[in-house]
Amino acid sequence: MIKKLVKKARFWYLTRIKWRRYQFGPNFYAGLRVSLWAKDTLTIGRNFYIGRDSQIETDCVIGDNVIFGNCVAIVGKYDHHFQQIGYPIRLASRIRDDHYDWKGKGQLTRIEDDVWVGYGSIIMSGVTLAKGCIIAAGAVVTRDTEPYSIYGGNPAKKIANRFNSLQDLQTHEQKEKELQHLFNAYTGIQGLAIKKETHGTH
Repeated sequence: MIKKLVKKARFWYLTRIKWRRYQFGPNFYAGLRVSLWAKDTLTIGRNFYIGRDSQIETDCVIGDNVIFGNCVAIVGKYDHHFQQIGYPIRLASRIRDDHYDWKGKGQLTRIEDDVWVGYGSIIMSGVTLAKGCIIAAGAVVTRDTEPYSIYGGNPAKKIANRFNSLQDLQTHEQKEKELQHLFNAYTGIQGLAIKKETHGTH
């Protein structure tokens, strides 16, 4: 009981005080030592899970039912003006500076619904992870992904479809619509219990 209250208080503090500039959907979960920063926009949907030691350091819009494993990072491609004439990179203007006016400004990263990003993956700013895709552990994503696809490697490339057949995908999408009310009411961390099909007797 006390553990639950402490956890609830922690998430309230994170979303209402520490990260109050950003928008969070219901049932947000963040592991230890998570870091969030966006210059202008960070919007997160419902049932978002981000594992320990992960970070978001760019403008980003994240959909519903998204999982980030531990040590995942979304980072900017142009955090420092490395072409600023006469300046070492360390002393050049940074995207965090108010006067920054170079590449990367206004660049938005999009993570659509039902995406799973595996341990230690890096997502470069400006890409879109399409609905239902999976990013394998340790991948470095530099380009947009296709829906319901699995990506791995550096740079990340498509290695498989998430479902074994088009029929499975179509059935999944239909069932997903039917079960939407369960997803909207979900407040836990564990997966939902599998609903058994009931068959009439003959």
